[in-house]
Amino acid sequence: MKLLHIDSSILSGNSVSRQLTKDTVANWISKHPATTVDYLDLAVDTPNHLSAESLGFRMPAGSADLSDAQKRENAVSEALVSQFLAADVIVVGAPLYNFSIPSQLKSWIDRIAQAGRTFTYTETGPKGLAGGKTVIVASTRGGVYSTNDWGRAAEHQESYLQTVFGFLGITDVRFVRAESVAMGDAKKAEALTEAANDIAKLAA
Repeated sequence: MKLLHIDSSILSGNSVSRQLTKDTVANWISKHPATTVDYLDLAVDTPNHLSAESLGFRMPAGSADLSDAQKRENAVSEALVSQFLAADVIVVGAPLYNFSIPSQLKSWIDRIAQAGRTFTYTETGPKGLAGGKTVIVASTRGGVYSTNDWGRAAEHQESYLQTVFGFLGITDVRFVRAESVAMGDAKKAEALTEAANDIAKLAA
């Protein structure tokens, strides 16, 4: 079994999502000791945002029409989508930034969402090609969004990830959440305790 561990927080050692992904991966390995882990730190190795050059993956890799810049970007996209497709389990650290996900994580998603590789269009609509995987999202939030109508409407983090992974054909998307982590030490401690309990159940 292959596990892809992805972090996207820019807060390094102060990141709650990084701690949650670390604990999630450790818990998974304790229950599935034959698992091999590949690690991707998107805050350190951030793929470029989509541009005319990074859209080169839409053209055949050997195409004479590709510029040198497109070939370089194509190699990045190919490495990322191949790494994603090879994984059986993906653990994603996804803090809430301004009601959505970090732009670094969005850049990764834009690289792996490739027609013909991870999804396709059919006469009846889109079809995901990356099914059979388990995705575990470590979701962190400074405030509280899950218990009121405004918060549920304002967050485009968990809802977006659920949608995009579903679009790629992945139906087993699990969330471990720590919210209110910026609302004082007591609230943060309570959130981390709840998250730890959820992590213990995830790999069961």
